[in-house]
Amino acid sequence: MGSEGDANTNQRKPRFLCLHGFRTSGAILKKQVFDKWPSQVVEKLDLVFVDAPSPCQGKSDVEGIFDPPYYEWFQFNKEFTEYENFDECLAYIEECMIKHGPFDGLLGFSQGAILSGALPGLQDKGVALTKVLKIKYVIIIGGAKVQNKSVAEKAYSSALTLPSVHFLGEQDYLKKYGIELLESCVDPVVIHHPKGHTIPRFDEKGLESMLSFIEKVQSEISK
Repeated sequence: MGSEGDANTNQRKPRFLCLHGFRTSGAILKKQVFDKWPSQVVEKLDLVFVDAPSPCQGKSDVEGIFDPPYYEWFQFNKEFTEYENFDECLAYIEECMIKHGPFDGLLGFSQGAILSGALPGLQDKGVALTKVLKIKYVIIIGGAKVQNKSVAEKAYSSALTLPSVHFLGEQDYLKKYGIELLESCVDPVVIHHPKGHTIPRFDEKGLESMLSFIEKVQSEISK
């Protein structure tokens, strides 16, 4: 481990709990992020990857691409409006934050991004994450607004004012819902990419936006 120089002696990396997509795993998300994102991004972050609480209850879209086991955060109906094991999921995430934290923020992809976008509002309402420090930052990749009415009413009753980055794919089937989530956020950073529902690589503009966001987080947590 080399020294980072006197200027960085008192700096710590922003610590994010990373929530993977539906029927994948923490190991899969870690591989996706580290394969796609350049070292100048990942080396500036302290990323902790965990598995969701429920073993996969059906076929995974990543079968044949990534090895099992696969997990899911909670279950839902075809319309995404009714959830099962959602409260248990929130309690489990809180346990992870107590065990591996403290954390500055959340990074989520797909189902993990839906949770990452809802949890700050649920925490503010006192219905989730009551035993851990306030979530200050979120990184949302292929996210969407929660479609369950009772959860959404609590999660988005106030605008989300915390700094956030949102990756929107032109071909992503969740793009419309990702834009809905953006409308609940104050001054979000939006990184567009041409791909579908995936962890994207950065183009020059996106990389600049991401590094600027990390720099902002770094300066705030170092105060």
